[in-house]
Amino acid sequence: MNDSRPIFIPVILGTPRQGRMSEHVANFVVDEVAKQDGVETELIDVRKVLLATDNAGQDIKDSQFSDTVNRADALILVAPEYNHGYPGVLKHLLDTNLKEYIHKAVGICGVSAGPFGGTRVIQNLLPVLRELGLVCIFWDGNFSTVQKTFDGSGKLLEQAYIRRLDKFFKELIWMAKVLRNGRENVSLT
Repeated sequence: MNDSRPIFIPVILGTPRQGRMSEHVANFVVDEVAKQDGVETELIDVRKVLLATDNAGQDIKDSQFSDTVNRADALILVAPEYNHGYPGVLKHLLDTNLKEYIHKAVGICGVSAGPFGGTRVIQNLLPVLRELGLVCIFWDGNFSTVQKTFDGSGKLLEQAYIRRLDKFFKELIWMAKVLRNGRENVSLT
């Protein structure tokens, strides 16, 4: 099968905090995934998706976010590690959709100020993403000591991250193509 349609992979920046270094990571990831052949992307910033806090789930669904996720072939989450976990706002946003995620690929870029590159946030997100129906790739993007990886203006200081994300992008794009073909051509029955 030769499908020439672009693969659409939005990047979700998963924290609204002021001074967030993960914003530099998200911008870098958007720029790098946009360089991949046959890929379109956009940044979804949780700070800009206004969700009610007096209800949850599909009752507070943001139509623009839902439309974007529904159109997506895969997602990339950029999630900082907060106290060994993920940001509550990211979980709140993810929980607003269900059917839009089914059989779509997802890759996670963990961000931390410490040496482990958000490994624990990735570990904690995996069961959540699986429950939502997403298919997690086996490569992660680990951004360690993020304050030394980017300068204050967001300039990448560690060029090795470009090479490190190569396997991540290849796996995510492959999985996105395979799953799109499956969603469109293979019945569940």
